[in-house]
Amino acid sequence: MTEMQPAPQPPYQPTGPSGPRASFGRRLIAIIVDDILVGIVYGILFAVIGRGGAYGLGLLVSVAYFTFFEGSASGQTVGKRIFDIRVIDYASGGSIGYGRALLRQVGRIISGLACLLGYLWMLWDKEKQTWHDKIANTVVVPVEYYPVSSWP
Repeated sequence: MTEMQPAPQPPYQPTGPSGPRASFGRRLIAIIVDDILVGIVYGILFAVIGRGGAYGLGLLVSVAYFTFFEGSASGQTVGKRIFDIRVIDYASGGSIGYGRALLRQVGRIISGLACLLGYLWMLWDKEKQTWHDKIANTVVVPVEYYPVSSWP
């Protein structure tokens, strides 16, 4: 009698858009550029209205900035545009829209509150997703594989 062998497992295949994901380095440098831009606005607010109002307004500016640009058809902030990466829908590969972009920003706050673990998660995740990518069902990809149709 021959012994039954289990069927070989196929190699891992992503369930979302196929193709490469943006590297940790590109994403990190892009977010630094974006945070510098938001920080400049925050600094101006701090100088004009003082500490009390600047914190809340600064958070609002940051959320609005990322929501507007990542929710647009291009899925790119200024930093992402400079480094040729963009945010897309994990399932369809299309734009995520403003509602999901806002959800992604709430997820970014959660990613940061856990000692940045949510950001580092992409280093060992098969799909290279951060917690905020998982929350909003998004991936960040190189533009050369997923061209941008328009700006912003």
